[in-house]
This record gives sequence, structure tokens and C-alpha cells, in this order.
Amino acid sequence: MSYANLSHSHTSFALSLLHSVEPKSYVEASKLDCWKVTMQNELSALDKTGTWEIVDLPDNIKPIGYRWIYKIRHYVDGSIERYKARLVAKGYTQIE
Repeated sequence: MSYANLSHSHTSFALSLLHSVEPKSYVEASKLDCWKVTMQNELSALDKTGTWEIVDLPDNIKPIGYRWIYKIRHYVDGSIERYKARLVAKGYTQIE
């Protein structure tokens, strides 16, 4: 791949994308401290805002699944601004 036509800042950004890979699963993310901290911050924020309440499930009910979504935010120069993790419910599995 040739970066000859890109400005210095765009070249730095393009190269940074090759070096910083977003995890595809919790197993991948849990191996790195930066993602562990980010996930803990997300859980703390959800708890602080009262997004959920832990309750006992009735015997005949199956809980809704969830998954983590990981993103790396970059500055214009290509350096990492922050790691972002979001816990997302699989709402499409709900049955009325």
C-alpha cells in the first residue's frame, strides 16, 4: 500500500489503524489492561445512572443476552484518544 499521496497527518492516522486493533470478543479484550479498565468504567457508569437493577428471574424466563462492542477513538494525528466499550443488550431476542 502506498501512502505517498497522503499528508503527514493522514499517513500517521492510516498507519495507526494498522497497529491498533479493536477486539472482536470479550475473550480478546479481557487479555489487555486498557480494555479491562474501559469495561469496568462502562459498568460503573451504567450502575451510577441506574440503567439496570439486578433481580431474580422467574423459572420460566430466559434472560436477554448481551455483548460488548469495542471501538478505538483516534485524534486527527492518528494517536489514540481513548478506548471505548459499550455493553449492548441483544434486544432482538425479546418475546412479548
